[in-house]
Amino acid sequence: MMIILDKSVHTAARPDSRTAATAARRARLARMSFYVPAVLYLVIFFGYPIVANLVMSFQDYTVTSFYNGGAPFTGLANYSAILTDELFSTTLWNTAVFTIASLILQFAIGLGLALFFRRRFPLGATLRALLLLPWLLPLLVSGTVFRWLLDQDYGVVNQVLLNLHLINDPVPWLVSPDHAMTAIVVANVWIGIPFNMVILYGGLQSIPPQLYEAASLDGAGAWQKFRHVTWPLLRPTSSVVVMLGLIYTIKAFDVVMVLTQGGPANSTQLLSTWSYALSFTNLQFGQGAAVSNVLIVIAMLFALVYLRAVRAEQSER
Repeated sequence: MMIILDKSVHTAARPDSRTAATAARRARLARMSFYVPAVLYLVIFFGYPIVANLVMSFQDYTVTSFYNGGAPFTGLANYSAILTDELFSTTLWNTAVFTIASLILQFAIGLGLALFFRRRFPLGATLRALLLLPWLLPLLVSGTVFRWLLDQDYGVVNQVLLNLHLINDPVPWLVSPDHAMTAIVVANVWIGIPFNMVILYGGLQSIPPQLYEAASLDGAGAWQKFRHVTWPLLRPTSSVVVMLGLIYTIKAFDVVMVLTQGGPANSTQLLSTWSYALSFTNLQFGQGAAVSNVLIVIAMLFALVYLRAVRAEQSER
């Protein structure tokens, strides 16, 4: 009799276990379904363009290819053409100078403003919100504003410098190879400062004020507090800011095209603008795709080196 009861218990328990397994499977499928839109978005708008660009870089893709679909496979011919072009070293150097100068100035000024706004004062929040305008404006608008400010004949910058007797003749900011790089760096720094300020300000807010009080009791000054309290605790946030700034700056395009279009005499020609010129001015789409792939590889290498350095530094602690 007991054996019969045990069997009935087991047979009654089986449907419950199957029901639970089915419910768990349905819940798992329901959770996975939430990832489907994000995955489709990444595949369509990121995955496909990257793969198509990579394939195009190995083809002789011309205007006629859009009509007849014929794009002969050329192997590494496009990469060989751009790497042996004398303009490659120029654009590589310009990209390095533009990226490094922009990162250093954006981070330094953004950190200074974040430290400044950490102190509460009347209208501090309003002023901080106003400083976000350069980041919120479209890049084409910002570039157009700086093109007006830096105009040689009618620009505000030259008029102010002339009235202050700091210069005797108007400076050709945008049409001189000696000044054009400075002009685009200044414009890009102005655009990127708010982003650095906001992220670093958030990192500063997460530092407990008790640490500064303890440092004051130990007799630490402002510089010692920054060196031994603020900077060590701000390093994780700084790493994120520098990494995002690197990715954003190394692919900068809009501001440079509005201000100088890579000129004069290729003095501000970056890898991004050169890729555009090859594709849509010279109609050499394969070489333009090759340059953009080189830019992607360089950005990834910089990112990997920086992340490894940050990880090694954290492991040493």
